[in-house]
Amino acid sequence: MIELEATGVRCTIDPDTGGRMATLTVGDRQLLVGPDADAHPMYWGSYPMAPFAGRVRDGRFEFDGHEYQLELNHPPHAIHGAVFTQPWSVSDFSETFVAMSCGLEDHWPFGGAVTQRIELFADRIELSLAVTADDLAMPAQVGWHPWFVKPDAARIEFGWMYVRGSDGIPTGEVVAAPPGPWDDCFVDPRGPLELDYADLVVRVESDCGCWVIYDQQDNATCVEPQSGPPNGFNMLETDAFTRLEPGDVLQRTMTISWRQRA
Repeated sequence: MIELEATGVRCTIDPDTGGRMATLTVGDRQLLVGPDADAHPMYWGSYPMAPFAGRVRDGRFEFDGHEYQLELNHPPHAIHGAVFTQPWSVSDFSETFVAMSCGLEDHWPFGGAVTQRIELFADRIELSLAVTADDLAMPAQVGWHPWFVKPDAARIEFGWMYVRGSDGIPTGEVVAAPPGPWDDCFVDPRGPLELDYADLVVRVESDCGCWVIYDQQDNATCVEPQSGPPNGFNMLETDAFTRLEPGDVLQRTMTISWRQRA
């Protein structure tokens, strides 16, 4: 474990379990759901998703005329990328930041690598995540999956939501965003995305174009920025994923900030 510390805030990073934030503590308040004795890595902390985010239907997709089959780590689908259960290598760190990398050669048919940097400040934590193609062109997405401790209230509004089919996969059709609870992908935020606690307001910001919101559990709310929608590799939309040529990089950022409630 690597511990980061700034004025009034602490963050624990677990490189061995998916390069995730294991804890984020502001004052005495823990913002992230921690593991229980039998917790799967999918269900706690805040972890990076790459080189895809969310589900891929049946773990299958076609790219440049070839069909590919991914490991079904959440049968019947593949989910949340290839790095959230893998050990990451730490390349640099200090009291306030850490930089890590994870090779894709054993877990992704195109190879390549993922890098991330996490930096802690007194009022925010900034994260960047990048996928770099190796010798082969490939499709790519990146994102984050933070499991926030259930807030007292949430201000989460979007213009549009992807319709979710009976198999849990977006159909590609978008509709006006309905009321929650959700396990859905949204676009077009209609304001800051904020979670209210008794003493804090937490805001999540990103340059990603899609957001998956999962708030169906009593103990958690997930606010997940993604560079493309779930199952984007199988969608016809040109921006559902990013095509990387050899040596190309896809990079996105996320910031989680907090302020005292008035």
